[in-house]
Amino acid sequence: MKKILLSLMASVAVSSPALAEELSVVGSWSSLPLHKEYEAPFWQNKLPEASGGAITTNVTTHNQMNLGVGEVFRLLGQGVFDVGMTVGDYAVADAPELEGLDVPLVAMSADKAQQAVEAARPMVEEIFEKRFNAKVLAIAPYPPQVVFCNAEIGSLEDLKGKKIRASGRMTAKFLEALGAEGITVSFSEVPGALQKGVVDCAVTGAGSGYSAGWWEVSTHLLPIPLGGWDPVVTAINLDKWNSLSDETRTLIETEIATQFEAPAWATAEGALANDIACLTGKGDCASGDKRSMVLVEASDGDIERAREILQSQVLPEWAERAGGDWAARWNDSVGQVVGVSIETN
Repeated sequence: MKKILLSLMASVAVSSPALAEELSVVGSWSSLPLHKEYEAPFWQNKLPEASGGAITTNVTTHNQMNLGVGEVFRLLGQGVFDVGMTVGDYAVADAPELEGLDVPLVAMSADKAQQAVEAARPMVEEIFEKRFNAKVLAIAPYPPQVVFCNAEIGSLEDLKGKKIRASGRMTAKFLEALGAEGITVSFSEVPGALQKGVVDCAVTGAGSGYSAGWWEVSTHLLPIPLGGWDPVVTAINLDKWNSLSDETRTLIETEIATQFEAPAWATAEGALANDIACLTGKGDCASGDKRSMVLVEASDGDIERAREILQSQVLPEWAERAGGDWAARWNDSVGQVVGVSIETN
C-alpha cells in the first residue's frame, strides 16, 4: 500500500528547484469549497510563493487517491505523505477522545464554533502527537452540519423515528437519543440512499449538500448545526516537521494561520446564509442557481430539549468512551466557552 501511494504522489509531483523543501500534501474532498477555495490555493500557490521557492508542493486529495477517510491520519503518521487534512470525526475510531472537538448544537454561530475549536486545540494537538505522530497546523470549518430530509418535517421533534445519515459518531449518538436511527452512509452514496428511501434524512454541510446536488433528492432543510461544524484538521507528519529548519517551521505556521485558517473561519457565517438562500430560494444566492427546498426553523423549545439530551446522555457516553480525565479537561476548556458541562465523578 505504501509503495502504491508513494507512486501516486510522485505522479502528481512537479519539478522542484535545487535544495527546495518539497511537501507531499493530501487534502480533503476535492469537490467541496474548503478545498477549492482555501486548501488548494494555499498549498499550491500561497505557501510556495511566500517561501520564495524554498518550499514546493505536490497536492492531491484523499478521494482522488481512493483513500478511505479513516486512513488519512493513520497513513500520515506512517510518513506515506507529509501533510494530510480531513474531518476530525473521520479519525475517532482511532482516537475516541477526538469526538470532543465537534459536539452537536453547542455552537450556533461561526464565532462561537471558532472559540470552541480554539479552546479544544491543546487537547487536539496532544491527541495528534500521541495517536498519529503528527503536528497540528490548522483547524478550519466546513459549514455547520445541517439536516436534509426527503420527508415532510416541521420541527426537530419530527426527526423521531426517521432513518438519518449522521456526519459523525457523536451526531449518531445524539440522533439515537432523540429517537431517530443513525445510519452510516458515505457522503457520495447519500443522494442514492435518499432517493431509494434507505435513509429519510441526512446530515452534512449546507454548502456541501448544495454542491453535491442533495436538493435534487431532498425536500426539507433544517438549518441548525445538528452535526456540529465538522472541523477539518490539517497536520504534518511529526518526523517531517522535526526535520525542517526553525525558519521553515515558523514560515509554515505563520502563513497557514493567516492565509488559510483565518480566511476560512472569516467566511464561515456568511457562507451558511448564502447556502441556505441557494437551497431554499429565500435570499441572495451567489453560488449559482436557487433551489426550492422547504426551510424548517427549529424553535427555542427544540434547541433547549436537544441541549438537555446532549448534556444528560450524549456527552456522558462520550466521556466514558474517551476515559481518563478527558471529560474534566473538556469542561475546563470547551465546556466553559459553550456553557455546557459533563457530570464527572
